[in-house]
Amino acid sequence: MHEFFDPLKNPTLVAAPFFILSLLIELAAFRFLETDEEMRGYERKDARTSLIMGLGSVVSSAVFKLGTLVAFVAISVHLAPWHLPDDTWWSWTALILGLDLAFYLQHRFVHRVRIGWAAHQAHHSSEYFNYSTALRQKWNPWAEALFWLPFPFLGFEPWTLYVAFSINLIYQFFVHTERIGTMWRPIEFVFNTPSHHRVHHGSDPEYLDKNYAGMLIIWDRMFGTFQKELFRPTYGLTVPVDTYNVLRLQYGAFGELFRDVHNAKSWREKLGYVFMPPGWHPGEKRAEAEQPRETQSV
Repeated sequence: MHEFFDPLKNPTLVAAPFFILSLLIELAAFRFLETDEEMRGYERKDARTSLIMGLGSVVSSAVFKLGTLVAFVAISVHLAPWHLPDDTWWSWTALILGLDLAFYLQHRFVHRVRIGWAAHQAHHSSEYFNYSTALRQKWNPWAEALFWLPFPFLGFEPWTLYVAFSINLIYQFFVHTERIGTMWRPIEFVFNTPSHHRVHHGSDPEYLDKNYAGMLIIWDRMFGTFQKELFRPTYGLTVPVDTYNVLRLQYGAFGELFRDVHNAKSWREKLGYVFMPPGWHPGEKRAEAEQPRETQSV
């Protein structure tokens, strides 16, 4: 617990001032530097909503961390067959790479399974793409725990998971911008970049369900979900929510999911609404539901 609450071992706390500074610099760049006419920059209500959702995620993430830490410590103490050192370069490298792969899998899950999408869609609800959008985080981080479970079993100290994930999140903050075009080709090939992540936030049919990467885009290249940026994306959900109400943004999709499950005619349909992709309807197979969607309800 001492390690977990040590500010020096919680990179997100250390990085918070740099998030604000980067946001202010980007805001000044949109205001004072030459800007592509297609770039939308910042809109006050949208940015304010993102900041409120970011503050809310700090609270929900703290609760999530405390709850999962108890479970992971129990696994580590009673079930892990061995314990890896937490002070070597190779163990941290293995953890950061492994957790990045876990993020890719988790991210793909929350896009392709409706109950996961209900929690995650809030992050995609903005029609702007800037550093404030990076702070528009979900308040329902339960899916991460499912994909982190193997790590305490493999011998990683539980507190190190949160440090490694904080590094991942810090990296991801800086890919939420339109002020950076494409980067040096080797970087674009290996790492997630603003160009790659703009695609991920696009609601255009060509861009839906692509580029799930956290830090390394190689996972998308390996598993067939990579898409190069071909044109400036249309940001947001394919069916805009048209609201700045943070409770509706966070939980409106759960309300729609509950309504569909309640109105379903059979248990098969109920389970389909929960576990099939967003936009699935009774009678469709998963392969049909996973085709690029023209509409994506929240």
